[in-house]
Order: sequence, then structure tokens, then C-alpha cells
Amino acid sequence: MTKAWRRAIPGMFAAGLAAACANPAADQAMYAQNALVGMPKQTLLSCAGVPDRQATAGNLEYFTYQSGRLVSYPGWGGYGGYWGPRYYGYGYGWPADIASVDCEATFTLRNGAVERIVYGGASSGTSRLGQCYVIVQNCIAMVPQQTPPAPRNPAP
Repeated sequence: MTKAWRRAIPGMFAAGLAAACANPAADQAMYAQNALVGMPKQTLLSCAGVPDRQATAGNLEYFTYQSGRLVSYPGWGGYGGYWGPRYYGYGYGWPADIASVDCEATFTLRNGAVERIVYGGASSGTSRLGQCYVIVQNCIAMVPQQTPPAPRNPAP
């Protein structure tokens, strides 16, 4: 193997890993943080539903929505075993895993319109953002899609 290939392999591995971690739902959740700004309160309630928690401070309103799910990653190999919080196979193999993915989306409203959206929750990374998409997906569908301007033809 040449030196050039030895240097290129880690870069190709990293690029492949980044592509494998792409999460379109996470991208849409991040898009919603800007796209939903200005949405009227009535529209938000119509598309996201009644919030799990509400608070008012001064002229600001806070609507908090929660979404969560359990994800199971199966193990491999082994024979026999038992089910509990994790599955442990006897003999050989890797145990299965169960993870909780959650999102808490807080919408800040001023004068009856969305001003800001902040995501939180115990999980982290793209899995949390993917779960946040569950909260905002119906609202994204109500945002008018902007088409990019047509390219101009240069004058001859």
C-alpha cells in the first residue's frame, strides 16, 4: 500500500462515517427553528396541539412540548439467556441495548407569534433532534415553501 493510500483511508472512513450519521429528521428540526419564527399562536396550537406545559412571564408566553421513544438495538450471537433491562446471551455474542430518546421543545411567543424555539432533553445529538422533528413536523408542513430564484441568463 502506498503512502498516499495510507493517508487517504482515514479521511474516506471519516467521510463514510459522517454520511452514515446523516439524519434528515434532525436537519428538518433545525430548519424549523428558523422557519417557524413568526408563526401565529393559533396556527402553532393547530399544528403542534396543546402544549404539555405553559408559562407566562411579562409579555412572553412559553409553550413546552415533549416527545420520547425507546429504541432497541439487538445483540448478536449467544445461545439461551434471559430478558431484562438488557438481553444477555450465554456463551458468546454481544448483549442487546435499549436506549431512551427524548426531546423537549420550548416555543417562546411574543405578541401572539413564535419568536424562538429551543430544544432540550436528556438525550443528545442527532437522535434528540430527530425526536424533536416529531414535535414540529406538522408545523413545517404549514410553512410556505420558498422556491429559489431562477438563475439569470447572462447578456450576450
